[in-house]
Amino acid sequence: MSNKTFIKEIFESIQGEGPYIGYKQLFVRFSNCNLNCSYCDTDFKSDIKEYTPSSLIEIVNRYFNIHSISLTGGEPLLEVSFLKEFLPLVNKKIYLETNGTLFTNLKEIVNLIDIISMDVKINSSSKNGNLFDLHKKFIKIALDNNKEIFIKLVFDENITEEEIINTINLAKENDILIVLQPKMEGKTLCVSDPVINYVLNSFIKKYQNVRLIPQVHKFINVQ
Repeated sequence: MSNKTFIKEIFESIQGEGPYIGYKQLFVRFSNCNLNCSYCDTDFKSDIKEYTPSSLIEIVNRYFNIHSISLTGGEPLLEVSFLKEFLPLVNKKIYLETNGTLFTNLKEIVNLIDIISMDVKINSSSKNGNLFDLHKKFIKIALDNNKEIFIKLVFDENITEEEIINTINLAKENDILIVLQPKMEGKTLCVSDPVINYVLNSFIKKYQNVRLIPQVHKFINVQ
């Protein structure tokens, strides 16, 4: 009997965050999450639809000119049983957008993933407590399996020195790219220019593999 999952939406667009900005992707947005971030902008309770692996692959196979399939959410790794059945059916690159906390779930399907975009959820902006130990275990599993992984850090005016240092330490040991993403509400930045410059410079003084990239798709009116 096939697994089933609830999906919020499936759509083709460009990737608007991180180092893969501008690549055409097919986004599959799962409807559940194990966290409750204060800046989350998605309503996961309405307009969801149930899929089996076979019904989802039927839709995915309609798209050809895409770089990869972005599994996003929500948290896709909550659906690990579904993904174990679905991902072997896919013949395109898999780009996982994740909150980087479900390391045991990642281990079950890491061989089916190509690129991992891992959010570092700092308490000052996400209000989920300290998750760095979970993030560290998550990164180890990705790297032990030779997977491409980068860190995305959403921050606002409340970011602390301790969070900056902890994020740097998380990335520095394995030279992982850190993408700094100022918090936004719609098209409006929620972080002042002086704070953005301060945060960027604070990172660069201690670690060079850092880029500042806002949510570009919001500025060019794409989903």
